[in-house]
Amino acid sequence: MDNGASSYRRFLDGDDAGMEELIRNYKDGLTLYLNSFLNDFHIAEDCVQDTFIRLAIKKPKYRGDSSFKTWLYTIGRNTALAFLRRHRRRNDLVIDECEMLAAEEDLERDYLKEEQRITVRRAIRSLKPDDQQVLYLTYFEGFSYAEAAVIMQKSRKQIENLLYNAKKRLKSALEKEGFHYDEL
Repeated sequence: MDNGASSYRRFLDGDDAGMEELIRNYKDGLTLYLNSFLNDFHIAEDCVQDTFIRLAIKKPKYRGDSSFKTWLYTIGRNTALAFLRRHRRRNDLVIDECEMLAAEEDLERDYLKEEQRITVRRAIRSLKPDDQQVLYLTYFEGFSYAEAAVIMQKSRKQIENLLYNAKKRLKSALEKEGFHYDEL
């Protein structure tokens, strides 16, 4: 699954079913995300509706710099922030709301990091079992090459070669998903 990019492309090519798929697949999650910092479910629903209307009318270009879901949630977030700017004067913000908006940037950063982790884990799962094992042992569990060699019943040199080739294959798998390897 390409996280909705193909549905959006179909919609742009004139197939309204593509937009229906996007709404069906992302409406609930986007509503919950926007509600997490708007603290008003009805306003969050309105912002989600405005987000999909913006997609339908303005048809912004999806460049593939991130996953489609990340791109869509960014548009939704911007729509919600624009709503807040329009409907609240600066003086009306309570200190808690200001802190919440500042913390919202951390939420977005955490969300993007989680998206990256999911992409990396999905790419690792697409590799051969030995590649998965050596990457998991050395990077996630922090084992040395010698320790990984003992666990995998291989020589240290075999682990070094296996790890080198596994990283190349992982890079290739990540690039296929639109992930830039230098972000690791």
